Amino acid sequence: MDLAIIAAGEGLRLKEEGVNIPKPLVEINGIPLIQRIIDIALKNGVDSIACIINEESEELEKYLLNNNSSQPFNLIVESTPSSFHSFQQVSRFLEPPFLLTTTDSVFREDEFAEFMKYSMNMNQADAVIAVTDFIDDEKPLYVNIDEDSKILSIGDKDNNCEFVTGGMYFFKKDIRDEINNALNENVSRLRNFLRYLVHHNHNLFAYPFSKIIDVDHAADIKTAEEFLTNNK
Repeated sequence: MDLAIIAAGEGLRLKEEGVNIPKPLVEINGIPLIQRIIDIALKNGVDSIACIINEESEELEKYLLNNNSSQPFNLIVESTPSSFHSFQQVSRFLEPPFLLTTTDSVFREDEFAEFMKYSMNMNQADAVIAVTDFIDDEKPLYVNIDEDSKILSIGDKDNNCEFVTGGMYFFKKDIRDEINNALNENVSRLRNFLRYLVHHNHNLFAYPFSKIIDVDHAADIKTAEEFLTNNK
């Protein structure tokens, strides 16, 4: 199974707060964010990785090449207009089913394993999105679901939604045509592509985690470390 990682952001908020390394290399209990995701994914069925980073990420590029030689690893170094354009670039290395992640989500490893099992067995789903009712993101993406956890809508406003997305997306179907069609319609940002899929009647389902911490600020590092320490 393929793992796709979008690590092309600049981590500006962390830099403004004095964290002067690329966000994917920020350590949580001694392990870089991006390596934690890779290691956990490899324990749960992933055997091939594709990752995109921006052209200003020489330190991150060296780290990834030096620490991930034990499995197929396709690294794209390209600065793109948006996260969706980054997804389009990395998608050429992917065959369904595959997992797409960002690098700033911290979660419990046991819940990730259950998320992967659920996603693999959810035959009626085109995709399964990790969600949480723990909302600490500055720009959360809200998810409205029905009683069967099917996603009815995705939006930037609360609208009495219980859950927000958590940075992990399990795609079960080949969506390269949808990616190209959305690009032709000038869709940008990954969140807008998810909305595009729902609007075009694709079957997206939500899988709830108890908590997913989005590491955007320096204070989030300590919060994430304490969360993992207290949930071993």
